[in-house]
This record gives sequence, C-alpha cells and structure tokens, in this order.
Amino acid sequence: MLQLQNNDQTWLQEVVAKITHKMDVVSERSRNKIPYTAVNGVHDDRSEANPSRMDTDGICWWTNGFWGGMQWLMYHETGNQKYREIANISEDKLDECFQQYNGLHHDVGFMWLPTSVANYKVTGNAKSRRRALHAANLLAGRFNLAGRFIRAWNDLEEGDTRGWAIIDCMFNIPLLYWASEETGDPRFKQIAMAHADTSMTSFVRLDGSVNHIVEFDPFHGGVMKTYGGQGYEDGSSWTRGQTWALYGFMMSYIHTGKEEYLHTAKRIAHYFMANIPGNGIIPIDFRQPKEPAYEDSTAAAIAACGLIEIAKAVGEHEQAIYINAALKLLRTLDESRSDWSLDTDNFLTGGSAAYHNPNRHTPIIYGDYYFMEAVFKLKGNDLYLW
Repeated sequence: MLQLQNNDQTWLQEVVAKITHKMDVVSERSRNKIPYTAVNGVHDDRSEANPSRMDTDGICWWTNGFWGGMQWLMYHETGNQKYREIANISEDKLDECFQQYNGLHHDVGFMWLPTSVANYKVTGNAKSRRRALHAANLLAGRFNLAGRFIRAWNDLEEGDTRGWAIIDCMFNIPLLYWASEETGDPRFKQIAMAHADTSMTSFVRLDGSVNHIVEFDPFHGGVMKTYGGQGYEDGSSWTRGQTWALYGFMMSYIHTGKEEYLHTAKRIAHYFMANIPGNGIIPIDFRQPKEPAYEDSTAAAIAACGLIEIAKAVGEHEQAIYINAALKLLRTLDESRSDWSLDTDNFLTGGSAAYHNPNRHTPIIYGDYYFMEAVFKLKGNDLYLW
C-alpha cells in the first residue's frame, strides 16, 4: 500500500472531487467526439470527416484511444453507466481504422488498450476481445526480425522509415503482453520482450536519458543513426520521451517480472527526478535553451504515473522517493496548469507535442488522461489499462 501524509490525502480527495465534477459535464458535452485538443476550451473531433486532413490525422490518429480510456476510468470510479456508453461510441468508431492500412502505424496499443482491452477486462465483451487481438496481430506484424524492433511508422514525408523505431512504442507493446496472456500464445510476448530488450540497449543512455528515434539497418540489424524527433535536437532529452521510457519499462516489468526492466525504469526515473525544476514545471526538453521556457504538462502527468508504479514495486523504505516526486508534479499541475471551469472541456493546459511544433502550450487529451490515471493510482483503486 502507498503511504500518503494526511495533507496529501486531503488534497487527493479534493482533486478526485474536481475530476468527477468536471467529467460529469464534459463527458456528456463531448460524448460523440474523439478529442485530441481543445480549441478555445472546446474539444475538437478526430472522428469527423475532413478532406483536408490525412487518414493519420483523422480517425486513425494515434491518440484516439484516450477519450475512451477516460470514460473507463470514470466508469470504474463511479459505476455510472453513461461512461460505459460513451466509451463504446469511441470504440465503435475506431473500427473504421482497420479498413485503412496506410493510416495505422505502431500506435495500435495506444488506441485499443484503453478502449477494447479495457472494455473486455471490465465487461467481458467478446467483440472487444476480437478487436484487441486483431490490433495485436497488426502490431506483431511490424516486428523486424533482423533488428529485433517494432517499426514505428509507415513511410512518411521524411522518406524511408523501414528501420525507424521510437521510444513511444514501449506503451504499445503491452497490447502484445495482453494478447499472450489472453490466448496463451507466447509469440506476442516474445516480440514485446525482444523490442523492450533492444530499447534498453539502443535507446536508454548510461545517464538514464533516452533517445526519441533510433534508425536501425532493417536488413541486417544494428543502429545506424539517432534523431532528436520531438525534442530539441539529436542527443538532447525530450521529456515526454523520458516518460514513455520510465513508465513503459515499468509496464514491461509488470507483465514479465524481468528485473532488468525495473532497474531500467528506476535509472530513467532518477535522471528525470534529478532534472525536475524547483517550480515543478517540466520543460519540453531537459536540454533545451533556458529561454524561451517551453513546457509540456503531459510529460509531468505521464511521469507521475510511472513514478507511482515504481513506488508500488519497491520496498517501503524506497517508496517515499518516488511518491514525493509524483506528488510534486501532480500538485503543480493541479495548482497552476489545470482548468477546473465547467465551461471548458480540457483539464490540463501547457501541453506541447514537440519542441519545434508551433502549437505549444495547448490542451492535449493524453495529458488529461494520465493526470486522471495518476490521481486514481494514488487513491489506490485505479483501473490498470496497460
């Protein structure tokens, strides 16, 4: 059990009440949407047909599972049937993705773990199970045997990406662990662990910082090049990438019990904690210039989830290190980067998809999702969707 001080328990109860109050309103208002961001406080809708948008920016957009995941978290917390109904709307809409080969990349884990796997875990829905297993097969099919990695994207404007893998995929491979656990077929777990092992040696640096993109030789294996990706530059330290790794290796540890995954998660966590600024505001990249002071609230929320999971896995004498860091991040988000008004659809402000993307400091749906997940983890009754 996680041990919280009385003042932290009081704060936690207050935040749970604020989340519950706001979601009661926002879920109804956005029930037929699949949001990615909020424009002037109003959720957009990635499930809407938009001829000017590519497949990958519409219904196949990689974040389209998080809104459904938020509904399952709320259903688990409150028992209110409306959240289950709204979650089903998202899941049904995602069926279109299976018809669009070019629109699906490695992010099927992000899309179907918080939707179909969650539905199946909670309700036993057989159709959701079939959807999730189909997605798992698509992900397994992206495995490169020579390089022992899962290919990230289909060809992009950047050109040939056959050898590209990204640290974000540590959140997709739990779909493969689940598929092995569900079917008894070891192939899925074998692929997931092979990718995780490659990520340990090719993405995680000695100091605990992490590369975002690694290009492998797709024919013979071996690292060819690294890229800065969504961070400041090659060799820098994109903070959300740190959190994909921090929490991602904990996910692999939870599913496999392999101690090296736990040790890797802790090494990344200690690098992250050592770089948390005094004000608790996480920059987009730990190695970016001091000015302009770009930030990413989503990285703080994801890091908090991972730190809490590490705290659960270590002995009581270690727990406080990770819990205190998670609390600092979450309290900062609540006090200075949250919008609790019922007139707006988003929770968190200050999210940034990438350092060099001009759309910085905006609401992003996975920031809201992971903030909720972290808060419910602290409460001790979270629905683990990964």
